Amino acid sequence: MTVIPPADPAREARIRELSRAHVLTSWSAQKAIDPLPLAGGEGAWFWDYQGRRFLDFSSQLVNVNLGYQHPGLTAAIQEAAGRITTVAPSFYEESRAEAAAAVAQVAPEGLEKVFFTNGGAEANENAIRLARQHTGRHKILAAYRSYHGATAGAIALTGEARRWGSEPAIPGVVHFWGPFLYRSEFYSADEEQESERALEHLRRTVLAEGPHTLAAIILETVVGSAGLIPPPPGYLQGVRDLCDEHGIMLILDEVMAGFGRTGAWFALDHWDVRPDLLTFAKGVNSGYVPLGGVVMSQEIAASFDERPYPGGLTYSGHALATASAVAAIRIMREERTMENATQVGQTALGPGLRSLADRHEVVGDVRGLGVFWAVELVADRRTREPLAADRMKALQQACVRRGLWPMVNANRVHVVPPCVISPAEAKEGVALLDEALAEVTS
Repeated sequence: MTVIPPADPAREARIRELSRAHVLTSWSAQKAIDPLPLAGGEGAWFWDYQGRRFLDFSSQLVNVNLGYQHPGLTAAIQEAAGRITTVAPSFYEESRAEAAAAVAQVAPEGLEKVFFTNGGAEANENAIRLARQHTGRHKILAAYRSYHGATAGAIALTGEARRWGSEPAIPGVVHFWGPFLYRSEFYSADEEQESERALEHLRRTVLAEGPHTLAAIILETVVGSAGLIPPPPGYLQGVRDLCDEHGIMLILDEVMAGFGRTGAWFALDHWDVRPDLLTFAKGVNSGYVPLGGVVMSQEIAASFDERPYPGGLTYSGHALATASAVAAIRIMREERTMENATQVGQTALGPGLRSLADRHEVVGDVRGLGVFWAVELVADRRTREPLAADRMKALQQACVRRGLWPMVNANRVHVVPPCVISPAEAKEGVALLDEALAEVTS
């Protein structure tokens, strides 16, 4: 383990001063926040300028899949910077070509061509543009429990409350309810019934909107920010079948779930479903350099063989970003990152988090796979009333005092450590969460 540098309060104070004066922090009332200045990190840990070390159960924003300062990944970026730092999309460039081939190789069969973006929101923006151009239709169906990004089109696709501040949104987006048995909109008794009723609701929505007007249905394969909700058996295939029936493109958003997070290259691998368009970002290079993209079917790619694609980005396929993606995918193979995420989920996080429900009445539901879990906290298990915001804040603070950095979202703790976390570290984090829950609920 890297030796943590000694405390440097003067440097911390300067960072706070400059940030408060000049940085507008996203999703925040600026006077209500006091972010922690970070000094460094390694593996599944990071530390601050006070010399405090934290086990990261958030992966920053669920993107540091290979952990902090992976030597092979940082070396690849340094090497790429020594070759050439940036190349416009109008040129061919080696790392861009290799990254596209590497992504296509791990994507479902038949998805061969990649349009690179700077992140997940732009990936989803371009996915709906590709679908609209290919089909000649304009409407997009998206789930209420979803988050697809904060650019104009992506925030319109988003179903959760963060879209409200950006409305009125772009036209043509229609929302529907997806499956979630714990808080079912369909009064279901089990997962099979939830899947059937959610699919029937979606079918009726398609018919009400007019199938001939629908370009695409977009789904997070595993819902991320809006609840971390794996789909019930049969649901994704049912959506695929509905899309095929009406010539609608299926877009699967794997921005958060992809590249090892669920123990597979993409979460869709668990359900063996092939989309027409697949969006990615975050874990493709562990967020070391901004990068995202859309992998598309051969049929959609062929739409632009004879006519121009009406979209582009200055930094599409940036040389440093794509070089880091090539290295990250290679590292994931060599170091068996997917296998580690699966093992951690099956032996440490899954059993450990489920056991919390036996000891804490506030634990209403535990769900997830790989290193992608949520613990939903409630004031009353019978009514499933969400735990109050002040108690969630107290829980977050109790975790931080113990050296655990949680991801608290509404009444949930999202347990999403780097995919490289060891089973022992994962168990240590669950034990710290257990202690924090005991403190807050005693």
